[in-house]
Amino acid sequence: MSVESATEPFEVVKLGKHIGARIEGVRLGGDLQPETVERIRAALNEHKVIFFRGQRHLTEDGQHEFAQLLGTPTTPHPTVKSHGVKTLAIDSHHGRANSWHADVTFVDRPPKASILRAVELPGYGGSTTWASTVAAYNALPEPLKRLAESLRARHTNRYDYAAQHAVEQRLQAVSDEVAQNVKAYREEFVSTNYETEHPVVRVHPETGERALLLGHFVADFVGLSSTESQTLYKLFQDRVIRLEHTTRWNWELGDVAIWDNRSTQHYAIDDYDASEHRKLTRITLAGDIPVGIDGVPSRILAGDATDYSIVEEAGSAAA
Repeated sequence: MSVESATEPFEVVKLGKHIGARIEGVRLGGDLQPETVERIRAALNEHKVIFFRGQRHLTEDGQHEFAQLLGTPTTPHPTVKSHGVKTLAIDSHHGRANSWHADVTFVDRPPKASILRAVELPGYGGSTTWASTVAAYNALPEPLKRLAESLRARHTNRYDYAAQHAVEQRLQAVSDEVAQNVKAYREEFVSTNYETEHPVVRVHPETGERALLLGHFVADFVGLSSTESQTLYKLFQDRVIRLEHTTRWNWELGDVAIWDNRSTQHYAIDDYDASEHRKLTRITLAGDIPVGIDGVPSRILAGDATDYSIVEEAGSAAA
């Protein structure tokens, strides 16, 4: 699909049936025409994650100015305050989030979208994969859809999503400085306790689509034991990460990815050696409070995210 605006050519190259598109002909920044911004927003709603090559001109300030065109930037993170003022540094020296997740789902107002810019890349590896949680829900048999729609899950930043044993093993292979950085980052990450109860199936506020709201911040399902929760979690999460529901991006310097955090999960692939460095900068945009198909919103169990983000007014799309 190719469309010409008054100032910018705009082409959407679809990358998969369920998720992913590359946008060509757009130079990102805070000076984009409103028409172009609306086309970017529409492409994001349709394709869930969109990619822009050749954006080396973009600085941290420019990334922030562009983000403001799409929504209201949050503070970089609810608990990690020392890794950026406008953007959060996603830096392999501070750890590798190599497990499936949606961003910041442990608060009552998860971001609606994230904007990631490649600053420094390893010589090999380090790509990222996204999965459509809409496609995952749609692929469920009807009995499993009804089960998922009836469930609520507790998300928390204190849940050991990274598997402590695996982290400790990796720390043995890195320098003392990097090991200390990783430990300090993890301590800061859990410095304030956040817990939120979310519906397992949420209604997208703009498209009306239904999506599975899961990821590695899930501790358990409300009313179920730990063993029962783990079994059901695997059942639904395996649907999310089926290969046909995913797209994979091999980064080049200056690339920008934008994903709809309400309808995706992502995984940063840890397939590069400890001697290699990977750094990207992330901005998240304020989102709404998720609502289940029964109209019941998420609820706070612990922590106040007011300083992290405003609550964006939900759209008018019907369930």
